[in-house]
Amino acid sequence: MTVEKIHATCVAFGDAGILIRGSSGSGKSDLALRLIDAGGILVSDDRTELARDGDALVATAPAALQGLLEVRGVGILELPHATSARIVLVVDLESETPPERLPRPAWCEYLECRVRLMAADAFERSAATKVRIAAFAAAGQTDPATGATVRRRDEDRPTK
Repeated sequence: MTVEKIHATCVAFGDAGILIRGSSGSGKSDLALRLIDAGGILVSDDRTELARDGDALVATAPAALQGLLEVRGVGILELPHATSARIVLVVDLESETPPERLPRPAWCEYLECRVRLMAADAFERSAATKVRIAAFAAAGQTDPATGATVRRRDEDRPTK
């Protein structure tokens, strides 16, 4: 099995995994902590291992980092965690411009698996809610906390 090791954090809501990418200090762990506070569960922090399982992209934490989340100003937290998650959404925190108001569909690829991609500002007050809604939408579900669904355009549907 091919495993790709990347610099990213992962949180899951049920079977919907969210992979958060960004450089050091971009807010990956901060956003993860807010997602966990909103009902998510930690999968990995800072280092994530990706593998393909059929058509799915699956994230796990390296053994030495399982259940650990580094929070600036607090230290290293030990948290309940999931051993793996199927990635439905990748969040980029690297954008130098604010996320678009009505973004066109975006995708990224790991190990030949195409995954929905969104840009976010990790420190925006509503970032965790927006990311959670987008993850449930990417999984084809309604966000259970808000009841929100994302209206899809024709060009938003993935092609194989």
